[in-house]
Amino acid sequence: MCFERDSLPPVLRIAGAAVSHDDLELEAADGNRFAAYEATPDEPNGIGVVILPDVRGLYRFYEELALRFAERGFSAVAIDYFGRTAGCAKRGDDFDYSPQVAQTTQEGIQADVRAAVEHLRPRSKAIFTVGFCFGGRNSWLAAASGHRLAGAVGFYGMPAERDGVPGPTQRAAELEAPILALQAGGDQHITAELNEAFERALTDAGVEHELVTYQGAPHSFFDRRYEEFAEASEDAWRRVLEFLERHSA
Repeated sequence: MCFERDSLPPVLRIAGAAVSHDDLELEAADGNRFAAYEATPDEPNGIGVVILPDVRGLYRFYEELALRFAERGFSAVAIDYFGRTAGCAKRGDDFDYSPQVAQTTQEGIQADVRAAVEHLRPRSKAIFTVGFCFGGRNSWLAAASGHRLAGAVGFYGMPAERDGVPGPTQRAAELEAPILALQAGGDQHITAELNEAFERALTDAGVEHELVTYQGAPHSFFDRRYEEFAEASEDAWRRVLEFLERHSA
């Protein structure tokens, strides 16, 4: 389990920031239509962010995160994963995401990521992916998918092979953009050994990267409800913003 439905990003709202937002339907090259949420600053900084949610797809947490990015000048689009199997309509809290996740494919996810990237491309000098859990893994894999990203950020993503499908560790030599990995030291499934193997693979492949582990922090620590990990969240957010600025020049 990642975020609860009442979770909110641990990022302060900038009062008075001029931002517009909209629900979208984007279309991938294979004809799939899927839900997305766009937040656009009135004074954009020329940097685009594609937000890849956790396993439940698009919901309020990621819409709020898109707004927090836009308040800081970034054009942000948060995407859903389940257009092919669940359609584009808004969903209730009782949405059963597990069967939908099981039907996703790497090809389908990256086709949808590409559609979001191309939606942002005309007004962005640089585009990044930022993902969480399931989305963290897919954010890193997006750097191996020909999207011409400036960088890929993942929070507590699984870097290793899963269900026979190679992960970012196995595909490190294919990664074409700098990587930022923000991992949870208290994560019971993404162990220190898996993170070390990921970092070795990135180093061996010559991929520019930074992997940070927050000791004791649980999976999904980047959440306003985890007050005891507010310092880790603040540091992670600072690193994300610095990464985007540094690699967009």
